[in-house]
Amino acid sequence: MKNVLLSCALRVVVALCVVATAATTSRAAEFVSEIAHVPVKNEGGSGRDVQMVTGVFRPAGDGPFPVIIYSHGRSGRADDRSGTRVPDIRSHVRYWLDKGFAVITPIRPGYGQTGDVDREGSGVRYDVFGNCWGPPDFLQAATAARNAVLAALAWTREQSWADAGRVVLVGTSMGGLASVATAAANPKGVVGYINFAGGTGGDGGRAPGHSCGSEEMTSLMSAYGKTTHVPNLWLYASNDLYWGPEWPRTWHDAFALGGSPTQFVMTEAVPNSDGHALLSRGAGLWTPYVDRFLESVVFAARAIAHETRSTR
Repeated sequence: MKNVLLSCALRVVVALCVVATAATTSRAAEFVSEIAHVPVKNEGGSGRDVQMVTGVFRPAGDGPFPVIIYSHGRSGRADDRSGTRVPDIRSHVRYWLDKGFAVITPIRPGYGQTGDVDREGSGVRYDVFGNCWGPPDFLQAATAARNAVLAALAWTREQSWADAGRVVLVGTSMGGLASVATAAANPKGVVGYINFAGGTGGDGGRAPGHSCGSEEMTSLMSAYGKTTHVPNLWLYASNDLYWGPEWPRTWHDAFALGGSPTQFVMTEAVPNSDGHALLSRGAGLWTPYVDRFLESVVFAARAIAHETRSTR
């Protein structure tokens, strides 16, 4: 009897292992993951031309797939910037993939394995009391980030699996500002952007609730608003320690005067976290807004275009 029971138990274990292996293989087959190297030219300064390390995630198949170009944030510490990595598939990347997007995640010059000098420094410094020092140059910082995103966009247009006419820019913190700046240049194929907690010049540890150069950031956002034509969604959390709840509204108000179709959302506080981490830790707060934005900007527009072609 013991031998019979042991034999049955072994068969159950083997069967469970086979099921688990099949499930893992199935999940692995859902997407393709690779690292690409995207050329980025040095646009002046002390840097050099680089090959930008770029994570590429896409659904299985030939496509063409709509594309997310995701721009990461920025730390004020050089050692943290050097540790910037391609996001894990279990992060927000999975959300975009499940929507049918390919996801491009460039590590911009000055960060991670891409290396090179820090091109996105704005000149902002804080003393130990949280006081600001140094005049900010947010335009220079945003332009450097924009150039990297434009390089990733140019590379994307060359890929046979990419729908180069349906690109959405997504970014968090400095990456949010990079998305705002890139869309303001009206590059071909970009149909909209989503700005998570965008900005630069803040320090949630030394100066919680406010940032250096907020007035200068207002002026920059105003300028970007005058040249932006694509729909855009701005998402900030009420407990963002980098900006506080008021300055993001002021920045968006200045931007919105330009007339682009734009929406600002101040979410509830991100639980048990600095709200600056809204993208990574507050999915339940932003998902409904992003779902609707993607449906109206990407998928509904595609359906209308398809219907128009069918009736000709």
